[in-house]
Amino acid sequence: MAGKTNKAGAGKSLVKAALAIHEPPVGHSTTPGALIRTFSFDFNPAQLALSRRAQWKTTPTAAVRDGALPEFMGPEPRELTVDIFLDSSNDPGGNTVLKKVEALFSCCEVTQKSIAAKQPSTPWVVFQWGSFSTARFTSYVSSVQATYTLFGTTGTPIRATCQVRLHEIPGKAKGQNPTSGALTAQRVHRVVAGDSLSSLAWREYGDATAWRAIAEANGIDDPTRLAPGAELVLPAGEEVNG
Repeated sequence: MAGKTNKAGAGKSLVKAALAIHEPPVGHSTTPGALIRTFSFDFNPAQLALSRRAQWKTTPTAAVRDGALPEFMGPEPRELTVDIFLDSSNDPGGNTVLKKVEALFSCCEVTQKSIAAKQPSTPWVVFQWGSFSTARFTSYVSSVQATYTLFGTTGTPIRATCQVRLHEIPGKAKGQNPTSGALTAQRVHRVVAGDSLSSLAWREYGDATAWRAIAEANGIDDPTRLAPGAELVLPAGEEVNG
């Protein structure tokens, strides 16, 4: 009995990975725009490939026999490659896998709002997986490769693996939270009954008047109407207080 209880508890506490897909910002802001959708993973990735490089430059010179001293040019943005497994074999007549793959491909397409703002851009995305902050950064999707491995009787894909490559979009240096000393980071909050923008601002930033920053980041016109279950992007503290 104890084993069953522990297993059930572990299942309830499982945190699913997700991609928060945003409109690109207007102007020169480094904060993603309004949340378009949250792409939730059916299964957590088995592995993540995270890389970063430092750029050095070497200028050959005939006067130095053993080679010139390299010059550090600066760090390059991070890159993240993640495999996303999709499966709807329990519903062979549905098109869930097809729709999810299309949603990932749309991350490589220019958004209509960015065209209207005369700043054409693909969406900005943030990979999120619980407390794994090392892999959480604002980025753009450089490529999506879908491999379909199982099909229904009508030819509709019901299983696929998608490899998604993310490239970091550098922003401002991360600030410090004055109350905890921890690095702040943008994250997504799921609205529950009783939530308000001012209460979220107080809990997140210690300043109830910062609700305007949350409203702006999510394109909210009426701050008094928050639907339970809706997902709100909470800007990083340095963007609110900067």
